[in-house]
This record gives sequence, C-alpha cells and structure tokens, in this order.
Amino acid sequence: MKPKNKKFRLFDSQRVGKGVSKSASQMEPGLKRFWITLKDNFGKIVSVNIFMVLGNFPLFFLIMNLSGVFKIPYFLPSSDLFQNTAGIFAAEGAMTPYKLALLGIQATPVQSLAPTAINYVFYGLSALSLLTFGCVNVGTAYILRNIASGEPVFVWSDFWYAVKRNWKQALPFGALDMGILALLGADIYLLVSGTSRFFTSLLFWGSVIVLVFYFVMRFYIYVQMVTFKMSVFKILKNSVIFALAGFKRNILAVLGIVVLVLLEMMFTFGSGGILLPLAVGLPLAVLFALMAYMKVYASYFKIKELIIDPYYKEHPEEAPGRDEEEEAVMTDDVTERERVNAIRAKNGLPPLSDDAEDKEGDE
Repeated sequence: MKPKNKKFRLFDSQRVGKGVSKSASQMEPGLKRFWITLKDNFGKIVSVNIFMVLGNFPLFFLIMNLSGVFKIPYFLPSSDLFQNTAGIFAAEGAMTPYKLALLGIQATPVQSLAPTAINYVFYGLSALSLLTFGCVNVGTAYILRNIASGEPVFVWSDFWYAVKRNWKQALPFGALDMGILALLGADIYLLVSGTSRFFTSLLFWGSVIVLVFYFVMRFYIYVQMVTFKMSVFKILKNSVIFALAGFKRNILAVLGIVVLVLLEMMFTFGSGGILLPLAVGLPLAVLFALMAYMKVYASYFKIKELIIDPYYKEHPEEAPGRDEEEEAVMTDDVTERERVNAIRAKNGLPPLSDDAEDKEGDE
C-alpha cells in the first residue's frame, strides 16, 4: 500500500502527530518540559500562528494607516504662533533682523500627513478586528492549552470547536479587551512626552504598571474561558488572583516575551537592515504563537494547581474517566470524547458509542 502524500497537511484535522512524549507528560511543569513540548509540537504552533495572523487580518489595515500609506504629505510651520507673530510684525511695518530671525525660527517647515478617503475606508475595515479578536484568542488558547497539558491536538477542528462553544463570551470580551489595551497604550503614548513634570510622570508610571498587570491577567483570561463555564466577571476576578499567585511563572513568561520582542527589534533596526526580511517573516511564521504559548504554559498549570486538582480531590466521582453521564459542576470545556465525536460528525461519521469506546480501550 502506497504511503499517503505528506504535502499540504498543515491543517489535516485527522492527523494527531507526536503530541507530547510520555516522558514529557510525566515531568513537572518546568522549563525542561516546556522545551520538550515546544520541540514536539513546533509544527502545530506554526499552524496556530497562521490562525492568529489570518484571523486578525483587519489589524493590517490599521497598521497600514499608522504607517502613513496612502496619506498625502504637506508642510506647516513648526510653531503655532507663526501666523500671529507674522501678522503683528506686518502691522508694525518695519522689519528688523530680530523680527526676521524670530519668524525664520517659527517658520521652520515640519511635514505632516493628511488622510485620504482610502485611509478612512481602512479605518472602517480595521474595526472588523473587534469581531475577530476574541474568537481567535479562545480558539488558539484552547489549542495551546491542550499542547501544554499533553492532550491530543487536532489543530483545525479544535480551533473551530472552541470558537463555536465560546463565541458568546469571546465576541464581546474581545472587543472590550482591545478597547482596554488601546486605551492604556494611547494613555502611555500621550504621557511619555511630559514625564519631566512630577504629576505627569506619576500618571505615566501608574499607566505602565496597570498595563503590565493587565497584560499578565490576560495570560489567564482566555485559558479560563475555554476551560470553565464561568461569567466574565468571575474570570476577571480569578485572573487578578492568578496574576499575583503565579508571580514566578508570570515573570518567566514576561521575560521570555521581552526577549522575543527585543530580538524582533534587533532584526528590524539593527545590522543595517540586512535582517529586515527575517524581522518581517518571524511574526508571520511563529512569533505571535510562540509568545502566546509562553503565556498559556505559565497560566494553565497554575490554574490546574489551584482550581482543577483541588476540585477533583473533593469530588472524585466527577474526575475525568468517570462512568456517570452527568456533567460536572466545574468541568473542562471540551472533553477528548466530545472533540473526537465532533471531528467524526464533520466527516459524516456516527459518534462513538459506549461499546465502541470500551473496545478501543481494551485494544
């Protein structure tokens, strides 16, 4: 029998792949397991990055607008007082060298960019990211959580299955999440030029601390969303607690992300531009998913330690693998059996029966 062609199988939903080796799944959730898991699932992480890039494609229109594409350049005097000063000097009549020097300083031309109709269209298209941001995050968080925990992963099917189950929470919270990030980023950008004043400097560093803390909270938000059936308020409340309780793991994840960002900046602005193609290709290939995996790896095991394991110790009858059909009060969002049945239904196959599952287990 001829082996199947292995080309174009990046999104093959039936291919489980190596997953996490038994030795890795039995390790403590430390750095060694992180590197082994990353190596074994690097192809899946690349696939996750593709989901992130294509799923958030409206943000490319915003990036193009911010970069000045299609805008019309024009020049204005550097000082807003130039017109008033010139009017006063013209009314006085005679010009002196002092007046001419002052007008020359104020009239120094500065380039500005005027938006065109295309830019306004792009702003409208970029607003579509409010609809995609949350859904892409829950889909990718679910895949990365399964990779970190050592569960079998079907990249394409798992992504859409997680989106289907969580879009009612992910859609509004994704828009809120983007709004919070944009507000904090704009606040820091506007305050950075006035840090010489004490009060402005205080506001600046306060905004930086809030942004960093919310950034760490986001490690836990989407992982909880795909793992538990909770309200958004409770998810946010838990995320605040986890951001403090998992301080060591969070710091390591933040440091890893900072290293990746610094490497990206070095490739972009260093080496005389010779590494610029690499700087463009890394985010499109793996950078975003790699940073997301660091966040999920740091957050999932702390969630498991503080919520999942204690709950199943108190309710062993509801632990995974129980015989009862009743759903647990606090349950993983998608069980392995549900995921397999969803994939079988997508391919026109009947769901697994209890007898069939028992036979597979015996084999």
